Amino acid sequence: MRLRALLAAAVLTVSTAPAAWAVAHGSDVPPGQYGFVAKLAMTKIPRPDGSTYSSYCTGALVAPAWVLTTGHCFHDAHRDRVSGKVPYPTTVTLGMTDEETESGIARKATEVLQAKENDVALIRLDSPVTAVTPLAVSRAVPKVGQQLTLAGWGSLTSANPKPATRLQQGTVAIAKVDPTTLGVRGAAPEITTSACTYDSGAPYFSGDELVSLEATGPDCPHAGVETTSRTDVIADWITTHTA
Repeated sequence: MRLRALLAAAVLTVSTAPAAWAVAHGSDVPPGQYGFVAKLAMTKIPRPDGSTYSSYCTGALVAPAWVLTTGHCFHDAHRDRVSGKVPYPTTVTLGMTDEETESGIARKATEVLQAKENDVALIRLDSPVTAVTPLAVSRAVPKVGQQLTLAGWGSLTSANPKPATRLQQGTVAIAKVDPTTLGVRGAAPEITTSACTYDSGAPYFSGDELVSLEATGPDCPHAGVETTSRTDVIADWITTHTA
């Protein structure tokens, strides 16, 4: 009964929290930090019936002209991943924590390259970003128990999701290591700290090294194990294209 009461309190917290938050049960990122976290805004995404819609993803700057994100953020009308010219207008904004008070650094995505090993893509920017230090890509094999920081522009909750206007962060712990993915679980501020809708591609990092990317942008908040895409297994591929 006590567990049910705690869960009910968590739900109540979500329903009354400010809508501008992101990363469910996370905390505000202080101004000037994590400028490498990218907010991706896509428009005119095609549907099979010929209509279009808009959506969002998150990513990480890994080289001055390249952002790493989830591969399925770029797809055709049948939701098959695509490579080559970016399939719909995509604006990438970096270097900000609050889009209501900061303009950030905006670029257009021009090209997308899909990784073969996992659901990850590199996107080329129309011009380099020199005012933000990119994240290095870790080549070390992740370990169970290792703690990572998650930062993203996703929604606070998957109920009536809205893209965030304020960058959020949280701490997770690695619960499972698979050949191309990691399972992570919320650690702080809450055990229900988790990625959410529009967090697809959000970076999980340790210090200044990128360890994995959010794979799905799931229903949230949740206390279960979340699947993320390892970046150490594609580090050579990333270097080949971004060097």
